[in-house]
Amino acid sequence: MANVRLEDIKRRFNNVTAIEDITFEVPDGEFWVLVGPSGCGKSTILRTIAGLETATSGKLYIGDTLMNDIPARQRDVAMVFQNYALYPHMTVAENIAFGLQMRQVDRKIIRERVETVARSLSLENLLDRKPKQLSGGQQQRVALGRAIARQPQVFLLDEPLSNLDAQLRDDTRAELKQLHAQLGVTTVYVTHDQVEAMTLADKIVVLNRGKIQQIGAPQEVYAHPANQMIATFLGNPPMNIMPAIYTNQGFQIGEQHIFCPTEIQQKLNLAPGKPVDLGIRPECIYVNELLSSQNNTRDSLLTTHLKVVEPLGREILIKGNVPGTSVLLNAQVSPNVNLRVGDRLSLQLDLDCLFVFEPTTGDRLYP
Repeated sequence: MANVRLEDIKRRFNNVTAIEDITFEVPDGEFWVLVGPSGCGKSTILRTIAGLETATSGKLYIGDTLMNDIPARQRDVAMVFQNYALYPHMTVAENIAFGLQMRQVDRKIIRERVETVARSLSLENLLDRKPKQLSGGQQQRVALGRAIARQPQVFLLDEPLSNLDAQLRDDTRAELKQLHAQLGVTTVYVTHDQVEAMTLADKIVVLNRGKIQQIGAPQEVYAHPANQMIATFLGNPPMNIMPAIYTNQGFQIGEQHIFCPTEIQQKLNLAPGKPVDLGIRPECIYVNELLSSQNNTRDSLLTTHLKVVEPLGREILIKGNVPGTSVLLNAQVSPNVNLRVGDRLSLQLDLDCLFVFEPTTGDRLYP
C-alpha cells in the first residue's frame, strides 16, 4: 500500500482544459472520494492516476515514486469501472484470477486468493457461473474481487455503483465501507452522488469546472462549505438560496424583511443596499414554531405560498413560493402537520443556521 500525491496536475485536450491546479495527497490506507457535477474532471483525475491519461503538466507520485513516465501496467493500481468490464466467456473464478494469471502468479497462490476473495464478497457459491448468469450487484462484486485479488497498492473506483438500483446501491455501498475497513488499501473513488461521497469517504474533494473547490471531512465540508456551489451540491434536498438586499439590521427578501442578528452584522460589515444570497438548509426551517435561541424571534418568520407537498413517512417535504421572488423554499417538516397545496404558511428560519454568500463570486461571507 502507498499514499497518492498529485502536485499541480493539469490536463488539456487540444484547446480545452479538463483539469488544472489539482493538488492533494491521499494518505496510505485512507478512502478519498472525488465528487462533483458531470464534466467537472473527476474521472480525468482518476484516469491520470491510473496512467490511462497523461498529465499535460504537474507531478504524480504513488508512494515515493514519480509516476509521470511509468506506464499503466507498471503502476500497481487496480481500477474498477462503471460498466464492470467482465469477460463474458469466463467464469467468476476465472475473472477474479485473470489479473494474477497475466502476472504469472503461482497457480496455488491464485487458487487461494480466489477462494479468500470469494468468501469476503459472498461469491463462493457463484464461482462456476458466467457473468450473464449474475445480477448487477453480483457482477459488481466480481469486478471488485478481481481488483482485490491483485493486492494492489491503490484502488481506483470510477462510479462503480451507478448502474445498480437504489436498494442494491445502498447494500453495496455498505459492503464497500466494510471491505475497506478490512483491507485498508488506499482508495480513490469517483462519484457524482453526494450521498455516496458523504457516507463512504474519510475525505472528500469537491470539484467544479476542472478545479478543486474544497477538501475536507464530509461533515466538515457540509457544515462549512467554502462557496455556494458546494453548499447547494451537498445535501438532499439542497440548501435554499434566496437573493436578498442587506438593510439596516436585516435582509429584504422580495416583499418581506427578516432580522439579521448582531453577530452576523458585525461579521459581514456590509453597506445597506448590498445584494447578497442567503442560504439555509431545509432542516433548519420550521412551520409555526418559535425556537428558544435569542436569534430566533418573530422577525425570522417568512411567509410562503405552498406549491408542493411530498409526504415521505417520517417527514414531509414542502416547497413554498416566497412572494415577490422566484424562490421556491424547500423545508422538511413533521409528518403530523396538516398541509395542503395553496396554504399560506409562516415559516420559521433558524438564523443560527443562516449562510450568507457573495452573489457574484459565490464565496461564503458568513459564517
